[in-house]
Amino acid sequence: MQIYTFPKITIQLLSLSLLLFVGKVQGQITAKSDFTTVTSENVKVGAEHTEQYIALLHGKNVAVVANQTSLVRNKLLVDTLVAMGVHVVKIFAPEHGFYGDADAGASVKNAKVPNTSIKIISLYGKHNKPTVEDLSGVDVVIYDIQDVGVRFFTYISTMHLVMEACAENHIPLIVFDRPDPNGYYVDGPVLEPEYKSFSGMDAVPIVYGMTSGEYAKMLNGEKWLANEVQCDLTVVQVTGWTHKNFYDVPVKPSPNLPNNASIFLYPSLALFEGTVVSVGRGTDKPFEIIGNPLLKTAPYTFTPESKPGASLHPPFEGEKCYGYDLSDFGSIMIKNYQKLYLFWLKGAYKDYPDKAKFFNPYFKNLTGNDALQKQIENGVPEDEIRRSWQPGIVNFLKIRKKYLLYQDFQ
Repeated sequence: MQIYTFPKITIQLLSLSLLLFVGKVQGQITAKSDFTTVTSENVKVGAEHTEQYIALLHGKNVAVVANQTSLVRNKLLVDTLVAMGVHVVKIFAPEHGFYGDADAGASVKNAKVPNTSIKIISLYGKHNKPTVEDLSGVDVVIYDIQDVGVRFFTYISTMHLVMEACAENHIPLIVFDRPDPNGYYVDGPVLEPEYKSFSGMDAVPIVYGMTSGEYAKMLNGEKWLANEVQCDLTVVQVTGWTHKNFYDVPVKPSPNLPNNASIFLYPSLALFEGTVVSVGRGTDKPFEIIGNPLLKTAPYTFTPESKPGASLHPPFEGEKCYGYDLSDFGSIMIKNYQKLYLFWLKGAYKDYPDKAKFFNPYFKNLTGNDALQKQIENGVPEDEIRRSWQPGIVNFLKIRKKYLLYQDFQ
């Protein structure tokens, strides 16, 4: 085992080939001296500021958009509200369900909270927007979900459609804000309209650097909801966090983002979901490792299997994959890079023997354009790829600035 030292950072790498694969890090990644890490113990999320919203809820029939991340000091938001005398009548659940244990892409049936009359309505799949019937008898809706600040992480799409439904039915929406663990930078191509899907609904970069509350204000202010409707919106802000903080998320946002390393790596590694490369679904390190059975010169091996969170036949189930373990890179280094890390994607494409089969159609939904695939196929240098993103990013930053609620990283 060798130890390589980078500016202000020391990391153990298991082999020289891994060092070569993570590539151009020396001299590029330095710790941000004015950035600090905060934990949930230091932060007071919107849901904890009860004095700011309780008067808006008493005597009302309340629906809550929530899941396992909707915690108020280790207690579920719904339980907290009920204990305060709030009449919760419905729960709307995003992808992965209210309990956060359903596989990515899995349909979740409607249900009830045990020993209560509270209905749980799934907002994923064909039914991803509350209907008039769903909202019948509801006086106010609360949105409170821990997001990760990445365009194709679908909780933000759920919020978009909930806002539309609330606006169309004249129902107020209250967003209980939470920190964005990837809220310390903005990067990636801006979504083009022809690639709009549930994996990306708005003209934002892949990493947009905004909390859910800030994003909701932008949807309203820019009139990005259908037919330019605007929602009666209240945002209950976070205290103890800014965009110059790294945030340790206290509960995994989804079954395959189990820790902070995976959350920091997710914006870069999730692009592999549009390729033949596994991101470790069906292992103990989802979104911390990458590999494929044909990348046989790579130093790390893993074999995906069906397991909770990846029970629907993960890619290459039962096959030995060769690739790279990026766990240390994710936990120590990538958060100081403040960019999407394209070197792995370009390297995997270069090393894969059957390049015609490397990408699948989902890649363009993830990137929000058709340019990045062509650039990688044509061997366009990374600097040139990044320059092609800049006009869109610069324009977005001007829009984003109008809706920020917390000190920015810039």
